Amino acid sequence: MTIVPLIFTSGLASGINAYAVVLLLGLLGRFGGADSVPPALERTDVLIAAAVLFLLEAVADKIPYVDTVWDAVHTVIRPIAGATVGALIAAASTDPGSLGEVAAGAMGGTTALVSHLVKASLRMAVNTSPEPASNIVVSLAEDISVAGLVTLAIFHPWLAASISAVLLLVGILLVWFAINRIRAFRARRRERRAARAARAAAGRPVAEGAPYRT
Repeated sequence: MTIVPLIFTSGLASGINAYAVVLLLGLLGRFGGADSVPPALERTDVLIAAAVLFLLEAVADKIPYVDTVWDAVHTVIRPIAGATVGALIAAASTDPGSLGEVAAGAMGGTTALVSHLVKASLRMAVNTSPEPASNIVVSLAEDISVAGLVTLAIFHPWLAASISAVLLLVGILLVWFAINRIRAFRARRRERRAARAARAAAGRPVAEGAPYRT
């Protein structure tokens, strides 16, 4: 089942930047001699469309809050892209023990969805920073990671899948940590507000004409 690591890695990368995955796989298949790339991704029209959409995402993904809107729109697109790439890889495979198209699509789509949710959550946390430099740095790191993982998956699929699994686990842990920090911050803020309200109520003078209570 040699296509499993490629499907897993391409699914994870699709959750981060689906257009980059399609573009890179198509270029590697057409000009890099990668036999595991489905011929459908090597078509000229697919490469042109993927390149245009990749450039749009490269810009939108580096603008604070625009990236959040972009991620929201792609909550459906990225999992579909991951599922489609996975199914195409399975359909083009000649390995008799490989996954079926449905199973491959499910693996690619599920991995892309989890990866996308992790990416979107972490980018929302990054957007709390008042300066745009952090968005640009994180976006560039994501682009480089996608390019490296997809290229590595073509030539060393199991190594790429292992790295992808570690990155996905780290991302999930970071999201869990960020959620806990946000909850703790909100709880402390509620406590401070309650304390201020209690102090204000304790120091409030009795209104004129109001009955005195002991």
